[in-house]
Amino acid sequence: MTRAWSWFFSMVAAGAFALLVGIFAWQSRPVWSHEGWRYLTGANWHFRQQEFGALPMIYGSAVVALVALLLAAPIGLGAAIFTAEYLPRPARLAVKALIELLAGVPSVVYGLLGILLLRGWIYDLFARFEPLSGDTLLTAGVLLAVMILPTVVTFSDDALRAVPATQRRAARALGLTRAETILNVTLPQARRGLASALLLALGRSMGETIAVFLVVGRQDNQLPAHLLSLRPLLEAGQTLTTKLGGSETHIAAGDPLHWAAIVGLGLILLVITGGLTVLGTTLGRKSDA
Repeated sequence: MTRAWSWFFSMVAAGAFALLVGIFAWQSRPVWSHEGWRYLTGANWHFRQQEFGALPMIYGSAVVALVALLLAAPIGLGAAIFTAEYLPRPARLAVKALIELLAGVPSVVYGLLGILLLRGWIYDLFARFEPLSGDTLLTAGVLLAVMILPTVVTFSDDALRAVPATQRRAARALGLTRAETILNVTLPQARRGLASALLLALGRSMGETIAVFLVVGRQDNQLPAHLLSLRPLLEAGQTLTTKLGGSETHIAAGDPLHWAAIVGLGLILLVITGGLTVLGTTLGRKSDA
């Protein structure tokens, strides 16, 4: 009976997600008919001229999320190795609880701290490159790195602790040091769980709105000539979430095509974050132990 109810509620959740995707796809049909694939590849967004290109916002979301992951991954993985492999159980639980408290801080608080502290620090640090302000893609990425750190640490710690203790003891019995055991036994067997932690953190960073909204600058049509250029990191930008969280969403309500373009951004964001979450969850269920 319990299993039947579990399946039932799982199907309800899956059905609700499918319905949500269907509604977004139906509502965004006019912009797909109007723009075609240019909606995904277009570099310009001018709603008064009925020109809608989402690529700069997709680029902004990807850059901010990748900056956050590049900063949070080594710190988070290092903290997880320390808590899982070196700390005794009581201290491990205490440290993990303190780290997880960061996840409970409202995102608007992080955004305000970004305005008060991080924005000026980024501007002063890179003043030689003459940024227009501290509201940049880099600022948003650094702020997001702090926000996704609890996700990386928590799930990485769980992945490391899932490796059987008997294998650690066997490695130590063969003469390996603790560091060699971690590098040659624990990390290889936890790699799927660690990859899952990073993917879930990436999805979390792609979906963040308020904190990024306050420090990213919200400048449309900021697509660099070279996607691998580092200069755009010190310029204002726009992400999918900041566009959806701005005033243009209210402006679009009276124009069917404009509204379809806004809903289309929500569909793109839903597909990206949903795909990352499903992939991360699937990897997390598998074990190399």
